[in-house]
Amino acid sequence: MMRSLCFLAILVSSFVIPHPSFSAQPNILVILVDDMGFSDLGCYGSEIPTPNIDSLAKGGVRFTQFYNTARCSTTRASLMTGLYPHQAGMGFLDGLKLPESKGTHAKLEDRCVTMAEVLGSAGYHTSIVGKWHLGQQNGTPPWERGFQKTATTQFGELYFPKERGKPESKFVYLDGRKVPSDLPEVGQGEWYSTFMFTDWALKFLDDAKASGKPFFQYFAHGAPHFPLKAPAEVIAKYRGKYKIGWDKLRTARHAKQIELGIVDPKWPLSPRPADVPAWESLSAEDQDRYDNMMAIYAAMLDCVDQSVGRMIAGLKERGMFDNTLIFFLSDNGGNAEGGPRGITQGDVLGSADSNVFLGMTWATLNNTPFRRYKHFTHEGGISTPLIAHWPAGIDASRNGKLEHQPGHLIDIMATACDVSGALYPNEFNGHRILPMEGISLMPAIKGEPLHRVKPVFWMHEGNRAVRAGEWKLVMKFKGDWELYNIDEDRTEQHNLFNERPAIAGLLKQMWDNWAATSFVDEWIGEKRNDWGEEIKHDGPPKKQAGQTAKPGAPPK
Repeated sequence: MMRSLCFLAILVSSFVIPHPSFSAQPNILVILVDDMGFSDLGCYGSEIPTPNIDSLAKGGVRFTQFYNTARCSTTRASLMTGLYPHQAGMGFLDGLKLPESKGTHAKLEDRCVTMAEVLGSAGYHTSIVGKWHLGQQNGTPPWERGFQKTATTQFGELYFPKERGKPESKFVYLDGRKVPSDLPEVGQGEWYSTFMFTDWALKFLDDAKASGKPFFQYFAHGAPHFPLKAPAEVIAKYRGKYKIGWDKLRTARHAKQIELGIVDPKWPLSPRPADVPAWESLSAEDQDRYDNMMAIYAAMLDCVDQSVGRMIAGLKERGMFDNTLIFFLSDNGGNAEGGPRGITQGDVLGSADSNVFLGMTWATLNNTPFRRYKHFTHEGGISTPLIAHWPAGIDASRNGKLEHQPGHLIDIMATACDVSGALYPNEFNGHRILPMEGISLMPAIKGEPLHRVKPVFWMHEGNRAVRAGEWKLVMKFKGDWELYNIDEDRTEQHNLFNERPAIAGLLKQMWDNWAATSFVDEWIGEKRNDWGEEIKHDGPPKKQAGQTAKPGAPPK
C-alpha cells in the first residue's frame, strides 16, 4: 500500500516536451467513428466482419486501454487540441453555454490550437471530411480552425441525400460553403454518406499530392450514431443473425476478447443490467424487432469498414500508404440512449425516413465486457479501440501486437507533433495557448514504456474519474465515489473505496486540484438514469419509446 501511495504522490504537474523522432514528415490520417462500443470490431472481439480495419490491426498496434471523454463534442475537442474538453471551451456538446462558465462555451476557445493549425503551420496540407460538432454555429467552423479543405456536416446525423431529420443536418459544407445535401455537387445519385465522404476524402488526398506537401486528414464518420440508417442491401446481410440474442453474444465476445488478449481472463464479464431483459424472456415479435435494430447497426459498421478499405486502396494507389500514420478510434462507448426498448419509428427501419436508436440492450453488447455507456466515466463509457498503423514508422516486429499501457485522446496531438516535428506553440494568432496535456504515444507504439507523469482525468455531466497507474476513482453524478484496481478488476466489480481510504482520498484530492485549475465547471444538470436520460426532480423519467410509427422527440 505504501508503494502505491508513493507512486501516486509523485504524479505532479510536469510535462515532457515532444521531439521529432523522424526526419521525413509522415502523412497523418485520423479516422474517428461515432458511438461505437469497445467490442464492436472483429479485432476487438466482435462477430461483425471488419476485415479492412482488422488488416490495420494486423499490420499495426492495438491499444487495449485507450480512453475517450464519454461524449461526442468533448472527445472531438480533446482529440483536436491535446487538451481536456473544458480547457478547450467544450465542456459539453456545442449546444450548451453555461452561465458564467469557465469551460463550457459551446465553441473552441482562443486559448487552444487544433491539430490542423499546428500541422498546417509545419507545412502540412490539412483536410477534414464528415462530422465537426465543435461550435460552428458559435464561431468556430473547421475552415477557421486550420482546415484548408472541408467537406463536413455541422452536427452529423446525415446519411442520405433526402431524409427525415433535423433541418441543420441536411447540408454539407464544402470549403465553407453551405450546400444542400441533395445537390449533385455533394454526391451523385442516391449516395450513402459513409461512401460519399470517402469520395471527398480521396479527392483531398489528390489535392495534397498535387501540393507536394504531406497531409493531415481528419475523417470523422457519422456512423454508427443514431438515427441508425444504412443501405437496404447491407442491412439484409445481417438480418436474422442477431436472433441469438445479446446474452449469448456477450459471452461469445468476452471469450473472443480473452482469446485475442484484449481482456484479462481474471476480469469477469459485467452482469447484465437489471433494466435489460434476458433474451429468452422476449416474445418472437420482440426478438425480431431487436434483430432488425442490430442488423442496421452492424450494416453501418460494415459500411465504415468498406470505407476504410477504400482509403487503404486509395493511399496505396497514390504511393502514400507506407508513410501514413493511421489512427482509428471511436468517440465514446456504446450509446444506451433510447433506454431498454430503444426507438423504432418508420415503416422501413434503417431507411431515409426512419428513426432508430439501438438502446440500452444492444449497447450492453457493444461495450462488452464493461459497465455503463456513453455519458458515463465508468469503463463502458470511456473505453475505445485505438489502432495505430504506419509501415514506415513502426517496425514490422510490432505488427499485430497489443499495447496494454493506458493512453488518452490528449496524447494524439503530442504524437502528431512528435512524428512530424511540428512545434506546439505558446502563442497562436496573438493568443496565449495552454500547454498540451498529453504525451507522445510513439514509445508505446514501439513497445517501450510511456513515462506519464500526471494522472488522467474526466468530468462529463458531473460524472467524474481519475486514473493513476493501476488505480481508478470514479463517480456517477450525485452518486458515491468508487475505487477500483484496474489491473485486477477492469470491469469494475469490486469497489475498494472503504478498503483503501488513503488511496481514494489522495485520488480525490488530485481530481479536485485538476478541476480547480482546468476550467472545469460545476455541473448544474439533473441526475441521469443508466441510459443517459435526465431524471427530473419534479417527476419520473420520460416514458420509454417503443415500436411506433409516430414521430417522437429522441434524446439529445
